[in-house]
This record gives sequence, structure tokens and C-alpha cells, in this order.
Amino acid sequence: MKVLVVGGGGREHALVWALSRSSQVKKLYCTPGNPGIEALAECTDIGCEGTAAICDFAESKGVDLVVVGPEAYLAAGVIDELRKRGITAFGPTKAAARIETDKAFAKQLMERKRIPTARFRQFDNPTDAEAYVKTLTPPIVVKANGLAAGKGVTIAQSHKEAVESIRAIMNERIFGDAGDLVIIEEFLVGEEASVLAFCDGRHVVPLEAAQDHKRAYDGDTGPNTGGMGAYSPVSIVDDAMLKRVVDEILIPAVEGLAEEGTPYIGVLYAGLMIGPDGPKVVEFNARFGDPEAQAVLPRLRTDLADVMQACANGDLDGVTLEFLEDSAVCVMMTSSGYPGHYQTGYEIKGLDRVRDREDVIVFHSGTSLHNGRLVTSGGRVLGVTALGSGIRDAANRAYEAVRSIKFENARYRTDIGFREMARVSG
Repeated sequence: MKVLVVGGGGREHALVWALSRSSQVKKLYCTPGNPGIEALAECTDIGCEGTAAICDFAESKGVDLVVVGPEAYLAAGVIDELRKRGITAFGPTKAAARIETDKAFAKQLMERKRIPTARFRQFDNPTDAEAYVKTLTPPIVVKANGLAAGKGVTIAQSHKEAVESIRAIMNERIFGDAGDLVIIEEFLVGEEASVLAFCDGRHVVPLEAAQDHKRAYDGDTGPNTGGMGAYSPVSIVDDAMLKRVVDEILIPAVEGLAEEGTPYIGVLYAGLMIGPDGPKVVEFNARFGDPEAQAVLPRLRTDLADVMQACANGDLDGVTLEFLEDSAVCVMMTSSGYPGHYQTGYEIKGLDRVRDREDVIVFHSGTSLHNGRLVTSGGRVLGVTALGSGIRDAANRAYEAVRSIKFENARYRTDIGFREMARVSG
């Protein structure tokens, strides 16, 4: 079969890598792709201004399956147009993707289906939102309602910080139209985990859990980012907890979307807080997490193309997933200054030192070619994933590889997986 992957970040590199290992896939395309993906797939930048170009390309190449990675493409309705043309596609429609693109919609769905989540209020007027947060006890969670590249959430430690966040979102419009509404939530206590699940509109098959590290600096300090690293599996999400997540969260969410007339097909991401009362939803995403995909997909033994086709065709019932026993740790190498201002264009060296290692995979997130040189082109540059016999072994291998890779102003957290290591050593 021929497969087209849409997107050009680390998540899409991980998807292309996993699909390249499928016995079903004979030809891989990616748009726009990146220099790392080019080693595995034919890349072409056909533009994302409209959905038509992607559909036209898929038709012209006789593509059998289109896999859409980033949320922006889902919000633009690429899946809707592909299905109108009879092209098999993996991903939710624009309406179903509202579970990520419209946080107010997602919270109302959770309320209706009694899915455990934080108490919340929504506001379209900054004055009212500011007055409300002053009645709360910090920490206070402030969220932009729409898409904000994973950066639209502030955990305010004071009323002043909460008010500043509201003004930045609603008055200064730092996230554009995503700030038309703000969601004010209670702060949930516990430990975060991410559970992704394949869905065919009716059935749910979960992958093994991962834990992302959102804060920029060691010890979970500093500003929120798109993700500084991840590991899998996560011991707090054991078989019993995973069953609760499926029964109490994922199945009701998929049922709720079907009841809305928008059946969910693709991968559904549940960002969770595991607390004393069990799992609660922090957020839903309508696609693979980044960098969770870079930690989970290298452990997946089941043919990814087969599973994606089963989702698209409504045949997921009876599918079981197998995973390596090894742990995986992904460390994001970023440009200094990320998630704030940063500079790009620095040459990346040392990838040849890790290229032939069977226990390490380097996923490109923000790289480009300039005059034949591989250079940095984004805030998150490389996701360095290693497999090992346990979390500590995987982390040691990942950091060994990270130290072999050099570019000016490179920065990374040095403690990915620290909670899991503390549990293991404790």
C-alpha cells in the first residue's frame, strides 16, 4: 500500500518511522516532511493553505491511506475533504476534532457524559474572568479556548499572574482567535500521564501510557512548552488504572462524540491527572502527542498501518496491541530561549555518531537543510529516543546519545523520567 503522512515535526517523523517498518507499506510520502523524514519517505511541500492540494496529491499518487498528524490540518477539515473524495484517511473530522480545538465544547461534553475532570467556568469577557479568578484560591488554571500549539495553559500561582494571563490571552491576543474564550479551572492535584487510544467511531483500543514533561526546566519548573521529553511505560498507569481510563474516560468520550453525530476516527489523546480519586482529564487532543508519540511508537510491536486501516474502516473491534517490554525515554533537544525567543540556523553535528545504534532513534522536530548543512529551524530541534531494560537504562542511553549531538545554544532537561526513577529506586 501507499501511505501519505501529513505534517513535518517530530511526531510525524515517529509516524513515518513506524509505518516504514510495516510489511503492508510499499511506498511512503510525507508533506511537508523534514530532513530526518527524507531518509524514510518521499517528501514534497505541497502547501497547507487549502485542503485541496493534499487531496489532489493523494489522488494523483494513488495513495491508499492518508495519516494526518498536526491538529491545524484537522481543524482545517483535511479529513472531511479526503473522505468526500473516497480516500481512506486516519484522523477525526473537523467536527470531531473540536474535542481539542474547542476546550469549552470538550468540557461540556465531559460534563454531559460525567467524565471526571476539573471544575470550570468559561468567559468571553476579560473583566468577568478577572473578577472570577479573584474569588479563587491559587494555583489557578487559565486556558485559551482554541489551539495554541500546546502553550495556551497557565498555572497561575497568584491572582496577579492569573489576571496577567487572562489579559495576555484576551486583550493582547497572543494566541489570536484562540483567545475569544478563556476557561478557568480548578487546579488538580496528582501526577500527569498521557493515554492515547485508537478509535474507529465505536471501539477504543488504548496504547500503553506515557508521561510528558511540559515545563521548560529540570524539576518541572519554568514556563510550559510543547513538551521537553517523555517516557513510556508509566507504572502509575497499571492494568487496573488503564481499565478505569478506558471505561470512565475514553469510551464515554467516543460515545458522546457519536451522539453528537460526529463519530471519532483516529487516535484520541487523554491528558490525565492521576490523583487520590483516580484519573481526571486535564485535556483531550485529537492526534498523537508530541513527544509522547516518540516514546510510545518505538515500543509498539503491532503493525501500525494495519491498526490505522482498521480504524478508518471501522474494523477495530478485536484488534490487540503488543508492545516491547523495554522502556523508552525521549529527550527533546531545544534551542536556547525556547519556548520564548530563540535563534535558529545553527549547524547540527554528531548525528553520525548515533545513526547506527539499534537502541537509539533521533526524530527531527525543527531542522532544515541550508547549503547542504543540517541546521536548526525551530524551538524543539531533535527528539532523542532510546530503548532500554527499564527507565533508568533507557534514560542513560538517551542522554549518552544527546551528549554526542552538538549545536550552538542547545538546551535540554536532564531529568526526563525522574518521577519513575524515584518510584523504581524507592
